[in-house]
Amino acid sequence: MESGADVTRFVQAVLAAGTPVIAEVKPRSADGDDLLGGRDGAEIARTYVDAGAACLSVVTGRWFDGRLDMLRAVTSCTELPVLQKDFITREGQVATAVELGAAAVLLTAGLLAPASLRRLVEQSLLAGLTPFVEVTCEAEIEAVPHPADCVIAVNNKDIKDGERGAGDPNRSTRLLPAVLATGAACPVSASGIDTPEQAADLLTAGYAGLLVGTTLMRAASPRDWFDDLRQRRVSGARR
Repeated sequence: MESGADVTRFVQAVLAAGTPVIAEVKPRSADGDDLLGGRDGAEIARTYVDAGAACLSVVTGRWFDGRLDMLRAVTSCTELPVLQKDFITREGQVATAVELGAAAVLLTAGLLAPASLRRLVEQSLLAGLTPFVEVTCEAEIEAVPHPADCVIAVNNKDIKDGERGAGDPNRSTRLLPAVLATGAACPVSASGIDTPEQAADLLTAGYAGLLVGTTLMRAASPRDWFDDLRQRRVSGARR
């Protein structure tokens, strides 16, 4: 299957970034805490762009109090590729993502039947969107269709329990060989990444990118968080 232009744009933005972080705009935490603090999505997005994010992610799912108008506001204020994070289960939602300016859509492997996952991956690719397929185990990784055209993202939390509780970045470490074996060009570790140290370790292990949400939403200075990560990567490269 031929990939669309936006597929290349999203993946290339991660692969070419000096700091390959997909920074997420998220209204509420899994525990229900307000993360916006009176800010709007575009304001937060501009902060992430200034900090050096590779791409952006906007949660539109109602379980985190997300809204479609926030996605439109973010895509309208930046040229960075933007991921829509929601429970995408219907082809109509793929069309809506395109209309709102998204470059990628979240597809949660653990919540979709194999036939539905394949249909939505193919529909996304035809629409010029990058399928950002979220997985939590080897069986889900093996079920990803067209893996070379997808971002395969290991979720360090579990969506089936609402992503509550601490994440397990070690899951990403354990599953990386299985992700790479699919031929995926852009493996991503997502969620539960709290510190620049954890982020640097995951990139050193072989992840092409990271998705960081609640941590950056709560950070007093996203720029300082990014700077810390950059310094750790430089220090690691010198060893």
